[in-house]
Amino acid sequence: MNFFTRYKKIFLIIGFIIVVIFIGYLIWNFFFKGALTSTTENPAATGTNEGLPSAGLGSATGTDQTGNGGLPNTTGQITPTTGGTGTSASANGTIDDRAVGGVTKTTLVNETPSVGTTINKSGQVQYYDSTDGKFYKLDSNGKKIALSDKVFYSVSNVTWSADGSKAVLEYPDGSNVLYNFDTQKQVTLPAHWKDFSFSPDGSQLISKSMGVDTDNRYLVVSNDDGSEAKAVEKFGDNDATTYATWSPNNQMVAMYTEGIDANSQNVFFVGLNGENFKSTVIEGRGLQYQWSTNGDKLLYSVYNTNDSSNPRLWIVDSTSDTIGENRKSFSLQTWASKCTFASDTEVYCAVPNSLPEGSGLFPDLADKTEDSLYKIDLTTGTQKLIAIPDGSYNISKVVVSTDQSSLYFTDKFSGSIYKVKL
Repeated sequence: MNFFTRYKKIFLIIGFIIVVIFIGYLIWNFFFKGALTSTTENPAATGTNEGLPSAGLGSATGTDQTGNGGLPNTTGQITPTTGGTGTSASANGTIDDRAVGGVTKTTLVNETPSVGTTINKSGQVQYYDSTDGKFYKLDSNGKKIALSDKVFYSVSNVTWSADGSKAVLEYPDGSNVLYNFDTQKQVTLPAHWKDFSFSPDGSQLISKSMGVDTDNRYLVVSNDDGSEAKAVEKFGDNDATTYATWSPNNQMVAMYTEGIDANSQNVFFVGLNGENFKSTVIEGRGLQYQWSTNGDKLLYSVYNTNDSSNPRLWIVDSTSDTIGENRKSFSLQTWASKCTFASDTEVYCAVPNSLPEGSGLFPDLADKTEDSLYKIDLTTGTQKLIAIPDGSYNISKVVVSTDQSSLYFTDKFSGSIYKVKL
């Protein structure tokens, strides 16, 4: 008894230390061990080139999600097509000079940050250089040629006419300028206009007029210099679901969506003269879109809770007489903004090698993913991996030369422009 009394304090100290160690173990086990395990056991989330996007459609149903020739089949898996396998190296361990489905040589053509990359009427790449505030085009040898000596500081967005001869420049303070590179003339547009889109011939603009009062917000059509503006349709407080977009066939000037349920919306098309077009259904939220070169089809992406809330590509007919017909989904999980039409039946897209669940709802989740390049043939429905860039790129913009000899893309974070030979 005297023994325990004599060493009571020592036993208490030892017991306290044991309790602290036990509590520390519990904290580590519940809060840190799981995090470390998830980091090492999910290599796809690191954005490596191993493993291309899941082709499954989850539990999504509907006849438009099945099909032939590379479209999702009844099991929701991609039909095999020719091309690469998505591995991190070519079968023979080399880097291909051209896009034939494996790891492909990727050439830097402009290192400085760029905005508004496009293809002009001569088939050349042109863009705004954020570093020096000038616009450039690249000649056949990749040499930079200034489109104008004029400097435009801090342009945040560029909207080009179809032939690349004119552009609306938007600034962070809301100011807007129309610049004609053929005539080297500049016109100031109203600061309360935004979301510009040129008519096919470049002579007119559609935009949103943002009145302070939501009752005074309209889609507005004007000449390219802002003159002769007229209201086309009121959109009120529906800015987020209204899209000013002039179709290449000159039939539509805008679209707007209305929700049906959590996973579907109606899309309504707006004509220049109040035409009563049919609507069509899209199978999710977060609409992004690209018109085909002739304006007869609409490529779009939406996310759906049945699809892990990740974006998926769809195609649908979009002329005034065919709206909603031939709607099909593709197995590619990416955004329409990462795609481009090289012709009316050929689409090139940057597709993330893996996507965290919920990327459609929260696009920032995909900021660290790496992209591979695919080609979609709308005639056959095939979706083919054509190139795995020989570097780590998160691609924000894709354009293809007129003769389809080269594909150019912009890296999202550096703003640099790269080229892949097709």
